[in-house]
Parts: sequence; structure tokens; C-alpha cells
Amino acid sequence: MTSDKKSYKPEETPAVTAPPRYEPDDLAAALDALRRGGVIIYPTDTVWGIGCDATNEEAVARVKAIKGRDDAKALITLVSDAAMLSHWVDEVPDVAFELIEASEGARPVTVVYDHPSPLLAPGLLAADGSAGLRVCADPYAAALCRRLRRPLVSTSANFSGAPTPASFSDIDPAFLAKADYVARYRRGDAGVSRPSSVIKISAGGVFKIIRP
Repeated sequence: MTSDKKSYKPEETPAVTAPPRYEPDDLAAALDALRRGGVIIYPTDTVWGIGCDATNEEAVARVKAIKGRDDAKALITLVSDAAMLSHWVDEVPDVAFELIEASEGARPVTVVYDHPSPLLAPGLLAADGSAGLRVCADPYAAALCRRLRRPLVSTSANFSGAPTPASFSDIDPAFLAKADYVARYRRGDAGVSRPSSVIKISAGGVFKIIRP
């Protein structure tokens, strides 16, 4: 990989006059926790997640410990936009961009890439060195990635073996208590969410559906 990771700049976002849908102090508090190496619980474009700075190996290990998850299992990572995805994956296949575009307004898709950035924490990677990344459509999670200037770990906010929470109200209070910060944004959503589909794209555009 030849690109300089420190040179990443997020895509410019057009100015809007409407007030943000999340409170600035809510976002600032989550960012502060992430920058200190902490763990947060936050909404995504799928289910509520627990996450951290995806380059911080100690924080990644803590996320796994909180969930009680097998340390060998990979974790999904979120990015804010296509430019950020290209910065953290070596040679994103055109077909991956097509999949991402096709999922807009539909069920989100996480794509597993064979050659992620070496700056991602090793604990995020699968045994073959691949990593799953998703361009996140949720404005709060996307803003966290942009402001942090790093990908954000995202795994469902539940203890390993427990049901994936369909909404904030389904998250175990004991699980919430283990985070350094819990976002206020979208706590009152009544809709039922589900995890993303997961597709692995290998050399030559070969597809493997990991989670339909």
C-alpha cells in the first residue's frame, strides 16, 4: 500500500441550513470517549452497536471482552463515505462500489476485503487477514468516523449468545453500564432493525455470501 494514511481528508459535505438531527454535545462526548481509547454504544444504519477506534488494539480487545466474544472472531468496521473506504482498503474493486450503491435505501451491506490497511487493529481481522468494512448511512455514526478520521468498530450491543437488540430499549442495562459513553441519538426509535448482509469479494470479483 503506497498511500499516506495521514493525508486522508473526508469528502466535503454540502452546507445545510436545517439543524442537525443529533445534538452536537452528544457527538462531542462520544468523540471524547473514542479519542481517549474508550468504548461507546451508539446507533448505526443497522442495529445498535458497541465500538471503538478501529486502530486501537487495546480498545478492540476491550470490546471483545465486554461482549464475551471469541478473540479470534473478526469485527465489522464502519467508514463515513467512499473516499474513506478507499483510504482504508487497498484497491477497492469496482463491483464493491456497485454493491454499496445498490444497497442505498435498502438493507446495508458489509463487504469483506482481502487487503485492508495495515493500520487497522489486528483484532478486527479474520484468520486470512481480510476485514469487513461498511459505508455507514447513519448520520451520527458517519459523523463520528469523519471527525475521528478513523474507522469505527461496530458489533451488536449485546453479550455473546444473547439476542441482537432490535432497538435501544432491548439492550441489557448491564451491557450499557460497561461502556464509557452511550449515545442519546435515536434512543426513542420504534422501528425494528437487523444486521447488515455480509459479502466477501476476492480477486477476480469472486463473491462469497457470508450473511444473506
